[in-house]
Amino acid sequence: MSRQPSHPLSHIRVLDLSRVLAGPWASQTLADLGAAVTKIEQPGVGDDTRAWGPPFLRRPDGEKSNESGYYLICNRGKRSVTVNLKSPRGQALIRRMARDADVVLENFKVGVLDGLGLGYEQLRKENPRLVYCSITGFGQTGPRARQPAYDFMIQAMSGLMSITGESDDRPGGGPMKIGVPMVDLITGLYAATGILAALARREVSGEGEHIDMSMLDVGVTLLANQAMNYLLTGQVPPRRGNRHPNIQPQRVYQCRDGYIIMAIGSDAQYAKLCKVLGHPEMAEDERFRTNAGRVVNLALLDPWLDEQLIRHDKATLLAALEREGVPSAPINTIGDIFEDPQVRHREMRFAVPHPDGMEMPQVRSPFRFRNTELRLGDGPPTLGQHTDEVLGELGLSQAEIDGLRAEQAI
Repeated sequence: MSRQPSHPLSHIRVLDLSRVLAGPWASQTLADLGAAVTKIEQPGVGDDTRAWGPPFLRRPDGEKSNESGYYLICNRGKRSVTVNLKSPRGQALIRRMARDADVVLENFKVGVLDGLGLGYEQLRKENPRLVYCSITGFGQTGPRARQPAYDFMIQAMSGLMSITGESDDRPGGGPMKIGVPMVDLITGLYAATGILAALARREVSGEGEHIDMSMLDVGVTLLANQAMNYLLTGQVPPRRGNRHPNIQPQRVYQCRDGYIIMAIGSDAQYAKLCKVLGHPEMAEDERFRTNAGRVVNLALLDPWLDEQLIRHDKATLLAALEREGVPSAPINTIGDIFEDPQVRHREMRFAVPHPDGMEMPQVRSPFRFRNTELRLGDGPPTLGQHTDEVLGELGLSQAEIDGLRAEQAI
């Protein structure tokens, strides 16, 4: 009989005080990996994102629920417990839960939880091994530390919007935010990575940790090669639309019946492109033979490519490019990608049951392991769905739980 594989983090307990996206994205990542995540929400209101719709999940009778698509994408696999953090008895419950937790995750403004007796220094007295992760817009220190922030703000401030969008000399030119809240999402992944690193260190040192995650820090980190281009040259990178600053040819191209992208990453791939287009001599042209030459002479290469590709149908050209190993792709809509055979094969779309009887669509975590599995069967919880269950596990009687509810502590 084969041993049932366990989840990678099935031994880890997370007390999640966060809301909106960066924090919940981090805790959902940990939940998918098997951690037991308890999501603390404000009684009667819950996570802000529950109301960030439409769209909302529809009940079997056709009525909308109070769970928006925004909430449903980042709260899978958690238990929801309502606790009034402004209530002394609610605060006492959090301290009690922190004693048994491995991780506390929060994204309140700097100093708020300290004022409620729930900051790192206070909770580490309850549990010295605690890994406490704080996510804020600007970090725990610095002149902006106490300012609130949203992803859109950070995309603007970090410089990401200055390099995203079409250049000013082209139609539609101007700064543009990324189509998803990328800084929030990547901050959540960095937070999860930091938590896992602190847990690994704790195995050796026995010590807890306070992780200070700043969305602005993450936004600056995401500048990646564009940041290094600036640091090496002192020249501020411009917006280039879909054109790559260092590798060519690489952008959106118009065919006879629509658009494709090509991402030529080597001189050999460029030569294969020229072969597909029926002009192998262009691969030997000294102006274009090397990537450096193509970048310098892009103003000459681009019109020639446009002239060639407009003569081809998308599907036929993409098939030919694929046969030659030239990186290229259609520009899918979100509807298209969920019908893509590769995405369907990888089961990136799936569904989980809702307590009210309907199914909730979900997007699968990208983690794949050979010797273990993810925990993906539990959907995002309804508000306070597990309050009595979790408090009962803490040893509270039903009468005590009812008393807390009557006092509006939960």
